[in-house]
Amino acid sequence: MEIIAKISKGSIMDQIYLPKNRIGFNIGDHVIIKSLQIQKKIERPYFYNIDFIEPIKLEIIREIFSAIDNTIDECNIVITGSFLDKGFNFKDIDIILITEKKIDGNKLEKFIEEKIKIENHIIIFNKKTLNEALSIDPIWRVMISKSVSNQRIPPLPKAKLNYRYLDAQMIKSNLLIDNFDSLTGKEKYKLTRNLMAIYLFTRKISLSKKRIDGEIERKFNIGIDNLKCNLVDNHFLKKYRTFYYKFEKEIIKNAAEQEKTN
Repeated sequence: MEIIAKISKGSIMDQIYLPKNRIGFNIGDHVIIKSLQIQKKIERPYFYNIDFIEPIKLEIIREIFSAIDNTIDECNIVITGSFLDKGFNFKDIDIILITEKKIDGNKLEKFIEEKIKIENHIIIFNKKTLNEALSIDPIWRVMISKSVSNQRIPPLPKAKLNYRYLDAQMIKSNLLIDNFDSLTGKEKYKLTRNLMAIYLFTRKISLSKKRIDGEIERKFNIGIDNLKCNLVDNHFLKKYRTFYYKFEKEIIKNAAEQEKTN
C-alpha cells in the first residue's frame, strides 16, 4: 500500500498526517519516507526583446525552469546575459531568482549544473530588493530588458539618479584605462558597456543592449564586433579616456550637489 502525504510544520517536530481510515500502516509499523518529485507543468516562457533563440537554448531554458520550479515554490525565474545572444559564445548562464524564500544559491547552482552540465550564476532577489536595484542601477535594467522568464516581469520602476552610487559603479570602467593592453576584447566591451549604460541612464534614456551598443559605436567610432574581438587600438583608448574623465567630473559634481540638498 502507498499513501501520498505532505510534510506539515509542527511546534517541536515536523510531521506527516495519515488518514485514520486506511488499510495497512498500523500503529507501530516501520515505514520508509522518501521525497516524491511531482513535475509541474511548465507554461510557455515570456520573451523580452528577443527576436531569435536557438531551439537547443530553449530546451536548456525549459530544463532550468523545470528543475527550479519543482524545487522552489512561487519563484519567478529570469534567464539573462550573453547566453541569450545569437551563437554559443557564452561562458555561463545568468539566472535571476525573484522569491521571498531563503535559498542557498551555491547549492542551487551545483544542482542546476548537474542537470544541464553548464556553469550557471544565480542572483537572488525578493520583490523589494529587485525593485530597489532596478531603480538605481542601469546594468540591472539592461539585463532585465533582454531576458526569458517563467512569469511575466512587472514594468520597470521609475529611475532614481543616485549620483554617489553611479560614481562608485563608474570606477569599474576605469580599469579599461589602466589595463588596456592586458584586457581581452570581451572585457573591454563589458567595461565600455558599463560606462555607456551609466551615461544613458543619467540622460533618462530607456536602456537596452541594442541602444547601448549603438551609442558605443557612435561615441567612439568603432564597430562592436571589433571591440569584442579586441581589434581596437590607442585611438579608441584616447577617445575613451577623454569621454570617461569628462563624464566623471559631471557625476562627481552632481553627487556633491545632491548630497547638499539631502
